[in-house]
Parts: sequence; C-alpha cells; structure tokens
Amino acid sequence: MVNLDALIAREDFEAATSEVLPQPTGVIANLGVSELGPESFMYNVLRKPDFQRETANWTPDKVAALVRSFLEGDLIPAIILWRSPKSGNIFAIDGAHRLSALIAWVHDDYGDKHRSLRFFDGVIPPEQQRAAETTRQLIQNSVGSFAELKLALQNADTTPKEKLLLARNLSAFALQLQWVNGEAEKAESSFFRINQQATPIEPTELDMIKARLKPNALAARAFIRAGTGHKYWSSFDDSVQLEIEALAKDVYDLIFRPTLDLSIRSTDLPVAGRGYSADSLKMVFELVNFVNKLRPEMWRTEASTRRRTSPQQETVAILADDSDGSATIQFMRSTKKAAEKIAGNSPASLGFHPGVYFYSATGRFQPAAFLAAVAFAQDLVERRRLAKFTELRDQFEDFLVKHKYFLNQIVQAYGSLQRSLLPILEMYKILLGSLIDGLGEEETIERIRANPTPRLPVKVITEDDRKHGRNFSSETKNAIILRKTLDHSLRCEICQARLYLRSMTIDHKVRKEDGGTGDPNNGQLTHPYCNSGYKESHHFARGNT
Repeated sequence: MVNLDALIAREDFEAATSEVLPQPTGVIANLGVSELGPESFMYNVLRKPDFQRETANWTPDKVAALVRSFLEGDLIPAIILWRSPKSGNIFAIDGAHRLSALIAWVHDDYGDKHRSLRFFDGVIPPEQQRAAETTRQLIQNSVGSFAELKLALQNADTTPKEKLLLARNLSAFALQLQWVNGEAEKAESSFFRINQQATPIEPTELDMIKARLKPNALAARAFIRAGTGHKYWSSFDDSVQLEIEALAKDVYDLIFRPTLDLSIRSTDLPVAGRGYSADSLKMVFELVNFVNKLRPEMWRTEASTRRRTSPQQETVAILADDSDGSATIQFMRSTKKAAEKIAGNSPASLGFHPGVYFYSATGRFQPAAFLAAVAFAQDLVERRRLAKFTELRDQFEDFLVKHKYFLNQIVQAYGSLQRSLLPILEMYKILLGSLIDGLGEEETIERIRANPTPRLPVKVITEDDRKHGRNFSSETKNAIILRKTLDHSLRCEICQARLYLRSMTIDHKVRKEDGGTGDPNNGQLTHPYCNSGYKESHHFARGNT
C-alpha cells in the first residue's frame, strides 16, 4: 500500500487559537489542484482529525487511477470538509485519501520524499519506498508528473497532444466540495457516520480511534511506526515523549527487523512478520493488550459492551485515559520485556527461531503463533519450567518443525490472532508435558487430539494428501527454502535446538571464573538464556550436590 499519511497534517478538532475568529459569510464550492501545492493558503490550513486512521490503504494502481480519472474529467465523489470555528483550519471529514492522492502527485511525494521523510524522521521502510516508486512510475507512464504538465502549456509546440490536453484539463477541472456546519461534536459524529458507509473502518482501527487517549492505543500506535509518523503522544512532556519514542524503536527493531520480502531467501526473518502491513497494527494492539492483561470491556466504554456484562460478573476496572504518558510508558515497558523474552540478545531471551515458531510451512507469517509464543514464554516463567523446557527444547522444536501444518489447522478452526492464541498455547503445553512424561510422537499427537477444552483439531498430513502441479508455486518455493534452511540451521551447543542468528551469544565453554580463556576453541554459540540463566542455574546446582 502507498503511505500518504504525511501529506495532510493531523489536529484535534478542539484545537483553538488565542484570537477571536470571524465566521465566513460563504465557503468555496470547488477546489483546484493548484490549491494543493506546498505554498497555497488552502493546503496550509488543511487538516485531518487527530484520530483519523492512517492514510495508507490504497495500492499504487488505485492512486494512479485517481490522478488519471481527475485529469480526464471522470466523476470523483465530493470532498466533505469542516472549518473549525476555533482554529480556522479546514478538516477533511471524508475524502482524505482522494485529496492525499492528488497532493502526492502535486508534491511528487508518494511516501518517500521531503514531507514524508520529515514526518517519519527519515525512517522509510523498504516496502514503503517500493510502493512509492511503483506509484510514481505508473503515474509517469499514464499522465506524467505535475511538474511536466505545468510546463506543457508554456511549451505547447513541443508537448505531445495527449499531455497538452491533460494540462488544459488541469487548468479547468476541480474537486467538488461539501461542507459540514456546526461545532466539533457535529464534525466528529459526521466523520464516524460517513466513514462507516462506503468503506467501513476496520473494527480494530475503530476501537483504537475511540480509545485514542488510552495507554494501550497510544502504545500500539508508537510501536507500529517505531515512534515516527504522527505523534499521538505529543501532548506529554518532552522527556516522556522521548522515552515513548525510544521504547517504540527498541521494540520495532526487535520484532520487525529485518524487513520481510515477498519471497523467503533465508531464515533471517522478522519475528513479527511485516511491520508495514494491513494486519500489523491489529497484532501489535492485541500484543499490548495481552501482555498487560487487558480485556476489551476494560477499554471499550460504549453502552453496548456494558450491557453485555451480567450482574454476576466481577466489576470491571475501566482503563482511564492517559493524561501524562506514565501509563503508556508502563504498558510499553511490559511489552518490551515480553518481546525480549522471545527475541533479541538480552540474557533472559529464549531466542525463538522465527522459522520454527512464527511461520507456516509455506513461509506465511502466523500472527496467532507469535502471540502464542509470547504467552508460552510467560507460562514457562510462571510455572518455573524454563530449565525443563531447555533440556527438552531440541525435541520440542523438532516436533513443531515436522508438524508445522498443525498451526494452520488450528488457525483455520479458530480464526486469527487471540482467537487461536489459547489453542496454540494449549498444544505447546501438552507437547512439553508429553516430552516430560517420555511419550513418543504418536502418543503425543493422540494426547493433543484428545484434549477436550480447547479442542485441537490436528491431523497428520502424509505425502499422499499433498497435491502439486507440475510447476513450483511461490508458496512451494518458500516451503522448500524454509525446510532446507531449517534442516541445516546452526544449533545451540547447550540445548541443541536451532539458533536464530539475531538471538545468539558466544559463550565460554569453560567459564572465565573457572579459568576459561578467550581462545576460539573455548567458544560456543548458544541461546542467550542457555548462556545465562540455564547455564548458571546448572552450575550452582552441580556445586550444591
């Protein structure tokens, strides 16, 4: 998708100036493209509501088609605007994507140039850069750049006829405008009513808009863009803003680096899939809520949710808005700690291999598996089973790799994200328990299948069940690469399970305290936890026997 989020500034409907503003006797009915340039009066008072969803839901083809449709005189729905009586700024109530597409064309900024670079603090993901360049090329091949058409009329004798016609259209065509009258409350109600019609706001996004002042939504917004983009936390003190942005970058780098390509070329994969995707915000929001033990009724305050709470249920503690950023930072620290348990090089990190835990057999990232892995790591800590897990980890992970399709089967049965979290977690717990009990593979599978609540509908798939065409599909190619690279992965020299190169440490075989040196022959590659918590606990256990 093309990220046009930087092109219209956000602002609170209630923002006010210190001056008394005169009210207009009339408003403009049409908006020409020349009014969208960086120096125009109109562009510099144009705003989006501060809670507006990210303007990043259009493909390069759709952006290019909108620009061409405008220049060819096709019908484009009217843009609905509202002028704040307090600030004098003009808000796009409906049509922000249409406006942004034309602004991008005028500014030659499809999410990768001057305004976007400033907005995202210079951090432009490769996917965003590719989408921008694809859009620019499509528009260049279709109608040409805005700068070219501006010069076309001045050089009519050397300009192709088609471009000349488009340039003349540019001088005459305009967007139709409609206006909402009233105060901020009227503008906000109009926004939600209009934006739930043609293209409804996705439920998670709508939840986050309504909970926009609450710490869980603020934390998720910060994480998903590594602390860049629109700063929903800008009302907090500078020191608080800096900490939020630092935590956001740490977690983003931990779970979304390296960038995931469309095809797998190695097992150097991000533990949380693509940071730049339609599902990533939903997953991060659920991660924040899960780690901080938040239920929807705690932050959804609408009447319909309250009515569903029966008198027998315990009183729900409603999550308050965050007025100073302290709760947001607390939630972000908890989330970072949970992420560090499964990824990265901190001493407590289990260093889960993404290819083992988070990706299906065909290389597709599984958000539910990511959340389940976070939950499993927490469960191991709470039940004091980290050492036992480490002892059996190689067998545990070999089972997961051999039966990768079990994840797909559970997700197909229960749905994505938190709907499948508990079933996947239950499978992990049964698997570990079976290994502790010394059960074989077939007995373990039967124990998983016999679990009553939640039911785990897993089925062993044989080669006879698989059907392939004569050519390798992209998913089959991913499956081949993932399987081969997992088969030949480096192994931790303490627990013998697979190592992820971004979550490993170099360990002294003979400890420095016991006379070990930095000689290469005294070094071994290990998981961070194996090198610290597990190794130290065994050292002290041996010393006490």
